[in-house]
Amino acid sequence: MKRALHFVFLLIVCPFIINAQITTPVIRANFGVDADLRSNYFNGFVTSGNDDWFVYPGSIGTGQFVIDTTGAAAIVAGYVSDVSPWPKRRASLFRTMSRPGFSVVNNRLWLDAIWVRDYHGNDTTVFTSGSNKNAMSPANWAGGTQSVPDKNDILDMMVHVRRAGPATTDPLWLFGGISLDNTTGNRYFDFEMYQTDINYDRPSGKWFGYGPDDGHTSWEFDAAGNITKPGDIIFSAEYQSSVLSNIEARVWVKRSVWQSVAPVAFNWSGQFDGASAGSVYGYASILPNTVGAFYTGLGSGTNVWAGPFQLILQDNTLNANYAKDQFMEFSVDLTKLGLDPVTLLGGDICGSPFNRIVVKTRASSSFTSELKDFVAPTDLFLAPRVDMKTQAPYLCDNGSISRIYVDNYVSTSTYLWSTPDGNILTSPASGPYIDVDKPGTYIVNQYLQAGCTVYASDTIQILPFAFCNVLARNLYNFTGAYNNGSTNLNWKVLYNSIISHFEIERSADGINYTTIGRVDAQATPGEEATYSYTDIVGELAGKTLFYRVKLQEIGNKNYYSPVIWMSKKTDGGNDVNIMPNPVRDIMQLHIQAEKNSNVQVNIYDPMGKMIKAVRTQVQKGYNVISLSDLADQPRGMYHAVIFIGDEQFSRKIMVVR
Repeated sequence: MKRALHFVFLLIVCPFIINAQITTPVIRANFGVDADLRSNYFNGFVTSGNDDWFVYPGSIGTGQFVIDTTGAAAIVAGYVSDVSPWPKRRASLFRTMSRPGFSVVNNRLWLDAIWVRDYHGNDTTVFTSGSNKNAMSPANWAGGTQSVPDKNDILDMMVHVRRAGPATTDPLWLFGGISLDNTTGNRYFDFEMYQTDINYDRPSGKWFGYGPDDGHTSWEFDAAGNITKPGDIIFSAEYQSSVLSNIEARVWVKRSVWQSVAPVAFNWSGQFDGASAGSVYGYASILPNTVGAFYTGLGSGTNVWAGPFQLILQDNTLNANYAKDQFMEFSVDLTKLGLDPVTLLGGDICGSPFNRIVVKTRASSSFTSELKDFVAPTDLFLAPRVDMKTQAPYLCDNGSISRIYVDNYVSTSTYLWSTPDGNILTSPASGPYIDVDKPGTYIVNQYLQAGCTVYASDTIQILPFAFCNVLARNLYNFTGAYNNGSTNLNWKVLYNSIISHFEIERSADGINYTTIGRVDAQATPGEEATYSYTDIVGELAGKTLFYRVKLQEIGNKNYYSPVIWMSKKTDGGNDVNIMPNPVRDIMQLHIQAEKNSNVQVNIYDPMGKMIKAVRTQVQKGYNVISLSDLADQPRGMYHAVIFIGDEQFSRKIMVVR
């Protein structure tokens, strides 16, 4: 499912013909619209707080950047080291939003963003032979490889949609930007959005996946003019004499509908263009049915920073800055235009009729003029689909607890859990995780916002564990610490004389274990003994590692230790987590230590009486300490106070039976 944002995108840009609305730098929904890419910078001056496309190196402030810049320095270094056109300087790049879709950042709801670097120079995505025009079916467009006039050559394009606040009822804004090779004369470009999964095949130069109505998807209305089904939209812009002079929106519609239906959400403005004079379908121009300023836009100044990926011109030149008017930026208040998906269609505010966006340039101001360059179809408004995992995919019948969690949790999404045959301890069964105490099938449904229908679902099965004979009376204090590519495991036994050896097993998923080492029993003066094992994991893939110890007694009786899992995260700072929580018998303290430290753990019962005090040491990195001291305690809310060096942490523990 995609979001209702898409159709918002282009309707918003109805014919904007009042120049006074276009040329003024503004900050809308905390985003700077000044034909500059830098956050914490507005209208030629350093500021603190406004968001923008990218962050300038060394800048300081609370403003955020919306485009992911992963690998930018390496990419630019590649441009510098290899000046040949191919494969680096003329290749396309694509980056999505720096945060997951529908994230709240600086008290604004960010829906999505994209940045695309187009092929250029001897471009592999251009319109070539024959007639290629906007209202034609993409089935008849001809694509291929050739150079295009510099005024039509797309360098980079970007789009971002957000709300002015954190709620779905806050005003909705669209921000767009495009850079062309030529900086003078008249320039014309289109942003077109499709309901279908339209795509372009570069080897054949043909388009596929277009709509059913003469190559598009048409808008449909009831007799009163209410929208019953949105279709394709195109947004056309004109820069004449280096000034953004006109923005127009059109919707794909049946000619008879255009002639007979008066839309409620917007007005027809008189233009209709199909593939031919008698076409059944075509693009009809629209105007907002409200008055007042609703958009702004302008061209860049001289030597404006071109972003962390820099800029490659048609002649293969690498530039750190834009020339004057090379980058064009605009914003539109979609709510002001009546194109907010919350109010336009009603019902599911997260549903969306669009899948892809295509950016094109035209030869002239005429909507029916020849098309030149294009950026191939790109997805927009794809939220992360829920992916759930568990720390313990197997459960014993003796009261073990497993935590199931959303691995790609987004704070603005709602997650509701259910099970047909298991048992969920967490109440209510919503949020980023649940605790369960019974094997079975568990389901989570993701809703992008309150009032939405289900966006995505995931299912996981917790299985009964065959090896539930854990030696709580013999093997104990099974702990682990991860640091710098190594996991150090430690455990103790009470009756050393009956042990033959230990086998250490490791798993990447908590299900499939592999024996990675063996530790033979050691002769000791007494029965109690301490053992350890170091696992060099190096660059082993995966963020989490699961460990258990198989203890073999003399006489070939085998027992398994509890499972501990280690995160390979080694960020600085101290932190403590308790897993599982609620606790039925054995709990684990997961301690992230910034250095080797002494640890003191004090556990208090619901009346405030200290029932356990543990002193131990942790190593720098990630540590796991197993404690079984709550196994015989009555149910209730307990309290743990943990000292890591001089730093104190407080954690609540729910004991259940």
